Amino acid sequence: MTQTNIDHQGELTEEEFLELVLEEQQKALEEERQRKLDGYNKPNKQKPFARLLVWMIALALFFNSFAILLNIFSIPAVEFIKVSTRLSAQEDIKQYKKAVVEVSTGSSKGTGFAISEDGLILTNHHVIDRALQLTVVFPDDGIYEAEVIAAYPEIDTALIKVEGTDLPYLDIANNYHYNANEHVYFIGNPLYFTGIANEGTVLDWVQLDDWEEPVMMMQAPIYKGNSGSPVIREKGEVVGIVFATLNTDEHGKVGLFIPIDAFHQAYQ
Repeated sequence: MTQTNIDHQGELTEEEFLELVLEEQQKALEEERQRKLDGYNKPNKQKPFARLLVWMIALALFFNSFAILLNIFSIPAVEFIKVSTRLSAQEDIKQYKKAVVEVSTGSSKGTGFAISEDGLILTNHHVIDRALQLTVVFPDDGIYEAEVIAAYPEIDTALIKVEGTDLPYLDIANNYHYNANEHVYFIGNPLYFTGIANEGTVLDWVQLDDWEEPVMMMQAPIYKGNSGSPVIREKGEVVGIVFATLNTDEHGKVGLFIPIDAFHQAYQ
């Protein structure tokens, strides 16, 4: 299979729509505020109870319209928050999330995850490429300055390091034996959110243009900001790193992850 319409950042249609909805909501609130201010400057013969009733009806109509809008478009970006809430109640997911970090270059952000207690972090090369400054945020351990210690652009992978001790980290598998329809988890910072846990199903290998080694496809909701997310099998080991999405004829839009074997081979 050849590469078709690969996107390192993920398609932004849901993100753009979410931004539009939030923008329109803000405009509506501002208009209501302005009408309220204008009302203070005009004679108002309505009784207090009648005014209150009018405002209650107006607010109810506004929020009802907003809810209908969300239901009509069924935004997946809203759905994955529900999934994350459910998964985050699991004790194992709670522990995994502690080791998943936000990687920021100042102008963009992505995901990474610690693989040692002294601050060694695995992420995508495109997340940190050309970064003038690099910071990492652990959910429970705060902000750290980071530096790149190794880069493998041919497999879109990089190692960065922070100075720390006793940091939470994830165990990485020595290799990945492909199991079709295997259930996996992944944790990242998609869109405007952080620490979002989600799940997917492994599909098959795919050979991309300009890549020597094949990568894995999975049926999963991958968005901008998920780059660098660890793919975790149910045993708790990291078996891959999310790096892109791909539109396919057979499966539609799928997530792509780099098998952990590729990292081991490059790191040796």
